[in-house]
This record gives sequence, structure tokens and C-alpha cells, in this order.
Amino acid sequence: MKKIGIIALVLFMQHISAQNNRFVYQVTMKPDAENKNDIKTENAYLDISAEKSLFYSENRFKRDSTMQKVFQSGAGRASINREQMEAFRSNINYSVEKDKSTQKISYKDRIGRDVYVYEEDRPLNWKMSSETTKIGEYKVQKATTDFAGRKWTAWFTTDLPYQDGPYKFGGLPGLIVKVEDDKGEYSFDLMKNYKIAEIPALNQFGNVLKVKRTDYLKQQAKYKTDPMSFMQSSGGGGFPSPPRASGGGNQNPADMRKRVEERVKEEAKRNSNPIELQ
Repeated sequence: MKKIGIIALVLFMQHISAQNNRFVYQVTMKPDAENKNDIKTENAYLDISAEKSLFYSENRFKRDSTMQKVFQSGAGRASINREQMEAFRSNINYSVEKDKSTQKISYKDRIGRDVYVYEEDRPLNWKMSSETTKIGEYKVQKATTDFAGRKWTAWFTTDLPYQDGPYKFGGLPGLIVKVEDDKGEYSFDLMKNYKIAEIPALNQFGNVLKVKRTDYLKQQAKYKTDPMSFMQSSGGGGFPSPPRASGGGNQNPADMRKRVEERVKEEAKRNSNPIELQ
């Protein structure tokens, strides 16, 4: 009977680990270095399967789903509700995928028209603490690390059969329920979780370029400094043809280029305090 009980427990744990689970985190950010009172808050998903996990913005998921439905209906880009798309704007434009078999972490982000992918090359070295507390329904334990120019404190739980966390965080003997930097500029707080049928495939418009992390940072800096030159030097020879507005007629290419340049530089200013400082 004891052996049967052990086998049943093992099968149960295998069944639990084989299911796809979605953990919803509230992400709080202060991305503008010149205005720390400008606090951005949005939700992000950490989807976990037996093979991998994927961290990405809830708004991005909603935006992609909305656009996919429009295209599947046969309607053109002009039929997209611009106000609705504006409501789906996100400060989390990247995604992070962790491969459980190789323990590799892949970071994806769009620069201009293309998607850049790099493999994280800096290990997380956690310092475990014996300090424990309770967050929500979970008993959690404290751990700290220095990563990418910030000092982070994480609280993880062994109440759930996962060793993962939001963003690039993981490698602890449990699921990270909360992680924040010591300046209070970035935090990830677990809000809820539920089962999902499968991890969605995120839309990737444009080319997907695999690069080293240092090369990604160089390309990102070029784009922020001179988006015009960056777009013209990348494949395709400059900006794509502008979409037709609902009122008809094409936008003036010179005006469009100017607006794009202004938008990129304004976004760079608003994101002058990134989550990674180094």
C-alpha cells in the first residue's frame, strides 16, 4: 500500500507539472529617469509548460489577438480600431523564454522593423536568506542578487511545483512570488494563476535576427540615436509604405518619417531608466 501511495504521488506530480499554467504578475515601473513620479503599471503573463516558460505583456497578447482576428476576417489594416490599439500600448515590448531542458534564457525585442533575439549570458547568482514571511496565501523565503546594474530582492515559494519567475528571474528552489529592486523602480508581484490550454505563439512581424547581447545593445543604441539611418540601413531600404488611413489617401512620406523620428526619440526619453542599467 505504501508503494502504491508513492507511485500515485509521483504520477500526480507528473500530471501537475505537465499542465500549462499562467501566472499573472503586476509589473510596476518607473521608466523615465527625469520623472520618477511617472509610475507605469500593467500586467504580464508567465506561462509555464513542461518544456519551457514564456514571459510577455498582457496588453501585447490582447493587441496580437485583436489584429489576428481582423486579418482572419479579411479586413484590412484600415479597419483596425486605433483607439483600441492605443489602449493596448505596453511598456513591456519584449518577451523572455526559458528552455527547461537546456536552462537557456532567450530575450526577444523589436528594434525598428525586425525582432532581435539573444541568449542571456549572465548567470543569476542568488544569496539565500533564512528569512521567511507570507505573501497572500503563500509562505515565501527571501533571496537577493545583483543583476544588470540593480540589486534585487526576491521572495519565492515552494508551495507550488515550479522553479521559475517573471522576466529573466529564476533558478531558485521555488516560484518567485515577488521580486523588486532596492530603489523601488521595478517590481513584479504575483496576482493570480490559472490553467491554460497552451502557450500562445506571439506574432513576430519582420525578420527574426539572432545576435549576441552586446550586438543587440549596439543596435538598440543606433536606433535610438538616429532611427532614420537605422531604418534605411536595415533590410528593405527604409520605411515601409504607409498604410491607407480610413479617410483615404497616403500620408506624406517626409511627414511620416519626421513623426517616426520624433516618436522614437520621445519613447527613448520616456524609457531612459530601463530595467537593465548595465
